[in-house]
Amino acid sequence: MNIIVTSEIKELCPGFVGAAVTGQVTNSCSNAALWTEIDTLGKKYRTSLTTETVKLMPGIEATRRIYRACGKDPSRYRPAAEALIRRMLQGKPLYRIDTLVDLINLASIAYGYSIGGFDADKLAGDTLTLGIGKEGEPYEGIGRGTINIAHLPVYRDLIGGVGTPTSDNERTKIDIGTRHVLVIINGYDGNEANVKANAEYVIRRLEQYADGQDCQYSVFS
Repeated sequence: MNIIVTSEIKELCPGFVGAAVTGQVTNSCSNAALWTEIDTLGKKYRTSLTTETVKLMPGIEATRRIYRACGKDPSRYRPAAEALIRRMLQGKPLYRIDTLVDLINLASIAYGYSIGGFDADKLAGDTLTLGIGKEGEPYEGIGRGTINIAHLPVYRDLIGGVGTPTSDNERTKIDIGTRHVLVIINGYDGNEANVKANAEYVIRRLEQYADGQDCQYSVFS
C-alpha cells in the first residue's frame, strides 16, 4: 500500500510522520491475556492521569493541535486515543470488539497516537492519500453513523474516506473474518522514534494475540 501525505497536511504539520503496519492475521472474538494487559494499563493511568492532563500526552496534544489547525474542535470530535483513555479514567470499560480491534486500541492508548485499523482486502486500489475532509463529504463512522469529517485529517482510497483520528469507516473496518490487516499510526508530534516504537509494539501484539505472520512496517511522511 502506497501512502501519500498531501501538501495541505504538510503545510499545517510539516513534521508529521506515520507508520504503516501490515501482516497476515487470524482474528478471534476475544483474548483474555490481551484484556489483562489492557486492564493493567488502565489501572496505571487512573493513578497517573486525569481527564485534563491526558490532553498533554504528546501524541494527543499534537493531534488536538492539527484538529484546530484544520478548523475542527478537538473537544467535540475527540481523537480516538484521547476518547479511549478518558473512558478508562472515568471508570468506564472499553468496548470489547474483537481481538484485532482491541489490540489496536491498546496500542493507541499506550502511546497516545490515534491509530487506524483496516481490513486491507477491503481497501480500493493500492494507494491511500492523507488530506483534509471537505464539507458534505460522505463518511460512515464505525458504530456512529454519518460523521461530519469536514476539517478533519482523513485517509482516502479510490472510493473515498476510510479513516480519521476520530473514527474509521464502516466500509473498510476489521471484522472477525479479516485476514490481512493494515494499521496506520499517526505521529502529528513528529516523533519518528516513538512512532517506530509504536509500530513495533503493534507487531509484537499481532504476533502474540492474532497469530501475526509476515508482519512489517514502513515509515512515511
